[in-house]
Amino acid sequence: MSDPTWFERNVETALADDVVRAAIDNAATKKIDARAAAVAEVDNFEALRDLARDIKQHTVENLDRYLDQFIASVESLGGRVHLARTADDANRIIAGIARDNDSKLAVKSKSMTSEETGLNAALQAAGVRVVETDLGEFIVQLDHDRPSHIVTPIIHKNRKIIARAFTREIGVEYTEDPQALTMHARRYLRDIFRRCDLGISGVNFAVAETGTICICTNEGNGRLSTTRPRVHVALMGIEKVIPRMVDLAVFLKILARSSTGQPITVYTSLINGPRRPTDPDGPEQLHVVILDAGRRRILQSEYREVLRCIRCGACLNACPVYRRIGGHAYGNVYPGPIGKLLAPLLCDKDHYADLPQASSLCGLCLEVCPVRIDIPDMLVRLRRDQVRDESVPWTRRLAFEWMFRALASPWKYRLAQKLARIATAPWADGQWTRKLPGPAKRLTAFRDAPRPAARPFRELWKHEQ
Repeated sequence: MSDPTWFERNVETALADDVVRAAIDNAATKKIDARAAAVAEVDNFEALRDLARDIKQHTVENLDRYLDQFIASVESLGGRVHLARTADDANRIIAGIARDNDSKLAVKSKSMTSEETGLNAALQAAGVRVVETDLGEFIVQLDHDRPSHIVTPIIHKNRKIIARAFTREIGVEYTEDPQALTMHARRYLRDIFRRCDLGISGVNFAVAETGTICICTNEGNGRLSTTRPRVHVALMGIEKVIPRMVDLAVFLKILARSSTGQPITVYTSLINGPRRPTDPDGPEQLHVVILDAGRRRILQSEYREVLRCIRCGACLNACPVYRRIGGHAYGNVYPGPIGKLLAPLLCDKDHYADLPQASSLCGLCLEVCPVRIDIPDMLVRLRRDQVRDESVPWTRRLAFEWMFRALASPWKYRLAQKLARIATAPWADGQWTRKLPGPAKRLTAFRDAPRPAARPFRELWKHEQ
């Protein structure tokens, strides 16, 4: 039997951490309940989902047209646009902007795209100190950790872990009071904001019609990061563009409701170029870095639907697998159901071969997705691709071949049921099989398997008739 894969080892580690699992499950449950309440307040929410899906799909199918329009609009406002083919290109461009402006201290608003490119490490290597200013990301950075959720980076932490990090890293008195911890962070970051000379943000939506950058946050750090420094760099994937300002209203109605259960994010910032002579504040320079990094490859494939994603995190909250193993087990910036698609499609499909398999295909991710991405269908298609490419181990292919033959024949199916009950008898504990031997060991590595019934339903039904 082959050794466990990196993903299987990560899962084993995650399942053994009861504290993290409890924190994730508690937070995800609250988000699901909040989403349900927020959605119920909107009479036409399903129609809004349909409209959002159609807008994003139209944009994806006409992406070059809208990207060209967006670039022209940004430049007409005095901004500068940079095109990055790879993550390294994006990091090199942003490090060059910092060097050209002699920037030494950068503040950063929450950005999953910058996590994807590894921007912080690249800037620090170039001599620029980078400070995360979103409270969750700040805590992750203090604790030398990684985000485990697209929207809630510290969903895997409790107040004890956070309190220890604050005491250890910034020398404050130990306290588990959330408000006191927030005030410690606020005082620390306020000094950083006074001294910073470079601001970095992500982009939630980029409006082609007007060149507007929309940033949705729940803390004031986003606005400070984009207005206080002399230079603002906005990093976005090519899929963040939408056609018109009127379309933005649709996404603002569904984003926060799907993500955190809010009617709208606390701070919804619309940025139109750098500061003009009549403006009281704002950056002297605005640079927009538009990242490809595998997105065009997806655009040209049957999986282009995944580019509709607006990174709300709703699929993570609903997913029973994510809620059991957390975000770190996925080994990628994008965890959960959407990560099972993005990781193999954007990165290395062979390295992330386990992720499409790590799904119950229950469909909850599709049920809550605000833009109706059919994640279960695409996971099945990725599994199909793996079989075609023969990247699935021969033992697994053989097992599914046997299963197919058994399910296709009534007498073979009946025989398989009887053989399965006999074969599992030595390892059965009542109606459950706790540990199977040999090649079947992995089937019970993380869960108990129900033992085949002594009298299958077919026999019971025949007797009743």
